[in-house]
Amino acid sequence: MEKFFGVCTIICVFAAAAGAQKTKPWTEWSAKDAEKILNDSAWGQTQTEESGGSESTQTSAVSSTTAAKEKNVRSADAAATSAESGERKAATAVYYRVRFLSAKPIRAAFVRMIELQGAPPERVTELKPFVDRDFGDYIVVTITLDGNDRRLMLPVQQALATADAEALKDTTYLERKDGTRVKLSQYRAPVEDGLGAKFVFPRMVDGKPFIEASSGEVRFGTELGKEKITRRFKVSDMMYDGKLEY
Repeated sequence: MEKFFGVCTIICVFAAAAGAQKTKPWTEWSAKDAEKILNDSAWGQTQTEESGGSESTQTSAVSSTTAAKEKNVRSADAAATSAESGERKAATAVYYRVRFLSAKPIRAAFVRMIELQGAPPERVTELKPFVDRDFGDYIVVTITLDGNDRRLMLPVQQALATADAEALKDTTYLERKDGTRVKLSQYRAPVEDGLGAKFVFPRMVDGKPFIEASSGEVRFGTELGKEKITRRFKVSDMMYDGKLEY
């Protein structure tokens, strides 16, 4: 019996710790916390494409944009060294970041990263209302990319810059676990806001929310030139502050 209560105590301690971490205000997130929300969470996933292969990793990359930039420098140095010594060149990769911008945690992580990177307090104050913005009848998914394979990145960047909703609507969608899809309704090419390309979908379909707690999972898919980008998100994990955020 004493052993049983001892195990229960340990479980309660861990549960309390997990709960404290889950409810930590976004204004107290570390850079690691914010990066995980952006790149490896219920609202932000990463598709990795490495040179020499067409397959993408289904598991999200934890690499942050900052880490990717540092990796780029190391990879470039390694490639130069390898070329001089006749050794094999370092591998290159591109990271496609797919995020639900209409989900509050993504917006909070975006603003928090700006703050942690040293933005003036007045700039952070200006951005804070963005965190609580109501996206109304829309679901907005964004794509940004970074990496060190310019050969692969350039055509995708060009496709994002020149595409429009009409060109994308037949290949861009959100799909529930039951196979029901909703097509793209609007598209916004990347601008200098750091948020990336914006893919807009209706939140309501046939008078009901397209995504509900019972939806299981939702998959985003699109084709940009020859590149197919697709990520799956588990709906039950999309709860934030007691609300389904997407």
